Amino acid sequence: MRLNLAQVCRPQQWKQQLLLTGGTARRSYAFQSGSLNFEVFNRRAKWLQKERAAANVEEGRQADYLKDEVAMRLCERLLDVKRQFPRVLDLGANSCNIARALLRPNPDPESEPPVTDPLATKITELVAAESSHSLLHRDHDHPSLSTTHVPDFKLRRHVLEHDELLPFAPDSFDMVLSSMSMHWINDLPGVLSQINSVLKPDCPFIGAMLGGDTLYELRTSLQLAEQERKGGISPHVSPLADVRDVGGLLQRTGFKMLTVDVEDIVVDYPDMFALMQDLQAMGESNAVLGREMGPIGRDVLLAGDAIYRALHGNEDGSIPATFRIIHMIGWKESPDQTQPLRRGSGQASLKDLLEGQ
Repeated sequence: MRLNLAQVCRPQQWKQQLLLTGGTARRSYAFQSGSLNFEVFNRRAKWLQKERAAANVEEGRQADYLKDEVAMRLCERLLDVKRQFPRVLDLGANSCNIARALLRPNPDPESEPPVTDPLATKITELVAAESSHSLLHRDHDHPSLSTTHVPDFKLRRHVLEHDELLPFAPDSFDMVLSSMSMHWINDLPGVLSQINSVLKPDCPFIGAMLGGDTLYELRTSLQLAEQERKGGISPHVSPLADVRDVGGLLQRTGFKMLTVDVEDIVVDYPDMFALMQDLQAMGESNAVLGREMGPIGRDVLLAGDAIYRALHGNEDGSIPATFRIIHMIGWKESPDQTQPLRRGSGQASLKDLLEGQ
């Protein structure tokens, strides 16, 4: 298997046949009140998927490449924050991928001068909160989570009874991190409000989640295969939030000084079956309520693999899978927080500055 985890921007090669499928699934939050009015995902099915993924330890560790990569990119944003964080929450910790990234030595070797101390030196206590006990404790004795080189850093695991209810007191954390878990949240506005509540004033939330056109190649290939073989389609890839929604949600839930950006991580696989096997080992299989139960038919899978190669395949015979990562940063409001100047109070014209160059 050839993996390409570099940041890549690939244009979507939609062909005319894809118009039959109705496009990509998208979750919209424009009119949600912030309370849990309906469910998109089956929470128990997702919990069982994580438990089963954790049961196969070696396969799970091999399939952690994506979550480890996203966790490292998320933690690298701490290089620009010049402060200490006594108590930090890792919400949706999975197998403690963020803790592994924080403990990694020499997190920014390309900087001048190189940063050699682990980012964990900025943190005193990391509370890793996850609903799956087996996944959370899978690597409890793994060398990558050893804290011997950062003696002042403490990792504490907390099993959540409900992954959308935070059992923590208000104003109790100096930072909240979340990597590759919030795309499974039913009530995303409600969880963001709770994150804002548990943060101390003028403290950040830094998150990364799958969104937008993630796995659009797999989605469209299976839709076309089912349309051809069964005369209809069933959702096999979960609906995801769009980047346009995330900024609005952060603002509505009380966060200030927002930053939202997107990057694509493209992974090459030998075939569609290897991709689906890795998704299962990650605990990232479909968990949409109302999905067709049972395995996908053999004829649909074979047709889907052929369509995948025809529409999206690489020249070397492999197939690409695009994971679109939405990064977000928001700060809890504080009276002494830096505020933007009043609109219209500027003394210089941007137009004059640009024309003078």
